Amino acid sequence: MKKIFFTLLFFLAIVRPAFSQQLLLTGNIKDQQGMTVPFTSVYIKNTTIGTSANIDGVYMLKLNKGAYTIVFKTIGYKTVEKVVELDSNAVENVVLTPETYSLKEVSISANAKDPAYEIIKNAIKNRKKHLEEVKEFSCNVYIKGVQKLVGAPKKFFGRDIQKTLDLDTNRKGILYQSESQSTYNCRKPNHVHEEMIASKVAGRNNAFSFNKASDLEINFYNNIILENVLSSRGFVSPIADYALFYYKYKLIGTTVENGVYINKIEVTPRRKHDPAFRGYIYIADDNWRIQGTDLYLTKNTGINLIDTLNIIQQFTKVDSTYMPSNINFTFNGNVMGFKFDGYYLGVFNNYNLNPNFPDSYFNGEILKIPKNVNQKDTTYWNASRPIPLNLEEKINYIRKDSIAKRKESKFYLDSLERVNNNFTTAKLLLTHYTINNRYAQHSVKLDPVLKAFIYNTVEGFGINYGFTFTKEFEYNRKYSIRPEIRYGFASRTLTANISGDYYYDPVKKAHVSLSMGSGIYDLNRYGTMNLLSNTLNTLLFEKNYPKFYQKNFINGATTREIARGLQGAVAIQYARNKNLVNNTTFSFFDRDDQEFTSNNPYTPLVETPLFPDYNALTTNLSLIYTFGQKYITRPDGKIYQESKAPRIELTYQKGFKNVLGSDVDYDLISMEVYKERISAGLWGYSSFVVGAGKFLNNNVVFYPESKHFRGNNSLTSLPDIRKFSFLDFYQYSTDRHYVEAHVEHNFAGLIMNKIPLIRKLKLEEVIGGSYLNQPLKKNYKEFYYGLQRLIFRVTYGYAYDGNRKVHEGFRISYGF
Repeated sequence: MKKIFFTLLFFLAIVRPAFSQQLLLTGNIKDQQGMTVPFTSVYIKNTTIGTSANIDGVYMLKLNKGAYTIVFKTIGYKTVEKVVELDSNAVENVVLTPETYSLKEVSISANAKDPAYEIIKNAIKNRKKHLEEVKEFSCNVYIKGVQKLVGAPKKFFGRDIQKTLDLDTNRKGILYQSESQSTYNCRKPNHVHEEMIASKVAGRNNAFSFNKASDLEINFYNNIILENVLSSRGFVSPIADYALFYYKYKLIGTTVENGVYINKIEVTPRRKHDPAFRGYIYIADDNWRIQGTDLYLTKNTGINLIDTLNIIQQFTKVDSTYMPSNINFTFNGNVMGFKFDGYYLGVFNNYNLNPNFPDSYFNGEILKIPKNVNQKDTTYWNASRPIPLNLEEKINYIRKDSIAKRKESKFYLDSLERVNNNFTTAKLLLTHYTINNRYAQHSVKLDPVLKAFIYNTVEGFGINYGFTFTKEFEYNRKYSIRPEIRYGFASRTLTANISGDYYYDPVKKAHVSLSMGSGIYDLNRYGTMNLLSNTLNTLLFEKNYPKFYQKNFINGATTREIARGLQGAVAIQYARNKNLVNNTTFSFFDRDDQEFTSNNPYTPLVETPLFPDYNALTTNLSLIYTFGQKYITRPDGKIYQESKAPRIELTYQKGFKNVLGSDVDYDLISMEVYKERISAGLWGYSSFVVGAGKFLNNNVVFYPESKHFRGNNSLTSLPDIRKFSFLDFYQYSTDRHYVEAHVEHNFAGLIMNKIPLIRKLKLEEVIGGSYLNQPLKKNYKEFYYGLQRLIFRVTYGYAYDGNRKVHEGFRISYGF
């Protein structure tokens, strides 16, 4: 009996797949002229089960045996329904005919508006209702992305482009190709949770796709679209509350689909450079829902990085509403002679509009990528991929995946390293010279030699040089060790230190560090200017802004995520701090109206000790909490997303008296609240920082342990919202209490975009101000305005001590 039972089980195990195996319905979709119709929606009627044709118009649908009504639908063509009876794999080719749009017979006076305006007004009235109609849903999502280079120069900075980017002889080819499958869950207005099921990236067998369904979910019921994605301002929806100010509309015609009258409306920006779309939007009569979009953004609208973006949306009926079935982004551009194009396609199906998520389901994790999602083999993808690959994509996968496997071998990596590690003088002098061993996953990066030469009035000409050894492990765990030496020829002082960092849990943002040795450091712990800038200012302009001291130390620190949005850090340091003085006054140009100041910022004309040599045992505890923190969890780390709410940072610093000979004795508690890029819609965005602190105990506080501020005495600086434009670097540090605030608004081209010729520069207008109140600087205020573009900024500002103006002038910022 037992033998019969196991024989029956074995028989069922064999025959069950044969009965349950899905059949394949394939075909190509063309128009009446025989041209392919790409990205057509293909789905089973009265369901949300479906797929999309690929870029060549080829579709593939896996179904069980039986009869089905298959719907073929795409923007601009009549919907086709075909009844198919499947008892084996079948081919069903489809020819689509252009949709005919007829204008209703209406009497229009000479000064009457186009009928499209009335349709749009009704759509605007119902915008919010449709936006909030679906409270929550879940679905499956397939995302495919392809980026291609279609033209490039032969060489770029002396490098052969064909070989460097692995292109064909015409310098064309696919640069990036990826696919992903996910389950996507959403609760309006802003809760999402996506879990990736499978991920594939051509030529990167161990990589995880960056595809994210929420990036493709473009909702034109929102007033502003793609904000902070391709532009700081975003773009106005054709049915935004204030859309009539930005758009002109024209009714192309009306057609009937399944008893629903659908209006095709052409939209064009009222002004050429407005942040608005052009193209077509399809709106149904009676309920005034969006039925589809075919909209473009061009360079005139202020988009960055690309020249043209086309967004095509198709919808399918789910219960009594409509949900996106296909969303396609097609783009192209030209950057420095590199011409590119590509697309991202999202297929949304198997909708559930009543998922009944538990209250604790949405916990801030917007995307989870498990460890094994990138381990699916070719067999899996051939069986589960809903959109067939075209020939170019198949070849790209085969070639790049085989190359990737070959690259994993020690022989290949060794040969590659012999080329990449080739020593050149330019690498050593100008850029980092790196010695990689990818097979062993470690590297040594040598600092550029020219950057190592420094000059200041304390050390004279000197050398500050180091290198970094890094060892990497699986999932982005790694440790690094960096020794560094520094020698000043005028001061005859040699310092050396070594530091180590170990990132042991990237998902928890956890790492420990240890450093020890000696070094020359800026008296302002936030720094004043980099060594190169100071060298140039000192030698060329006879200005020695930074002031230095020597520190012999041992320091240990650790950071870790404690809970969602809460990051904790602890550091403890024991140091021997030594006052320094100037040892040289050399400069290339001896200016009559300029002379060097001493190394004591309070006595610029005479060298006096700012503090005695002393020992300091100190600790620093900090907690940073981000309200509403959202994040992506990957096996190789956690990626925080910018929150709409502010961050708050609490810090406690203590100096221990008479412990290990420590001379300091103080307690400082401080708090800072900050938020960057607060959206103001088409008016740009704002950022702010507000901080306050108090020394609860200041029995013994030497200058290096005081509370410092980010001042600026020079014409140029690095951009930092916490930086004052005119405040002295050193003179207003405090050991008592303080309040500081900084606010800035970026209009994102709101004004400059309206000025002919100048708007081509894509300049952004900024205004801002800063405030400081502490015992030695009461009611200090700064105001500024200016322009910026990418990493460069020029502002003109004013500084007031109370009501008295003390400074004004230009400031230049650069981001490198």
